[in-house]
Amino acid sequence: MTQITWTGLLLLLLCANAQAQEKIYRCGNAYTNTVTEAQAKNCKLVEGANVTVVQGTRPAQQPAPVQAGAASAGPRVNTQEQKSRDSDARLILQSELQKAEARQAELLKEYNNGEPEKRGDEARNHQRYLDRVAELKASLARNESDIAGIRRELGRLPVSPAAR
Repeated sequence: MTQITWTGLLLLLLCANAQAQEKIYRCGNAYTNTVTEAQAKNCKLVEGANVTVVQGTRPAQQPAPVQAGAASAGPRVNTQEQKSRDSDARLILQSELQKAEARQAELLKEYNNGEPEKRGDEARNHQRYLDRVAELKASLARNESDIAGIRRELGRLPVSPAAR
């Protein structure tokens, strides 16, 4: 009984502490709870309003605007190295496209125009069969979307001299 009383009392004290707020001062668009800072900046006391302040770092100073002639893209890569990178990217994307197309063919074969063969565990539980058909249909759509995305990425790469 006394443990319940002490626990309740402790809980009550914690709630009271959480509700007690320090004085909050508004300094333009910034808020502070430091009295010395508030006095130094001529801040006004915020009264009668609930203020939630998220602690964090102050935003960094704004960078100087980039001049029109300055390059904003960073260091330049020589042409030969860029061609090599493009070639590697093309090979990787073509490999991924082949894998995705092979997976699509497997899924289409298993899907069998919306009527895949029933498995042993689906003979008595028709809902399990319907769930698998829905999963197959979703997998087909997702894989088709992946194939379209890979083809878009391949289209964005510059045409290599070997592919001409």
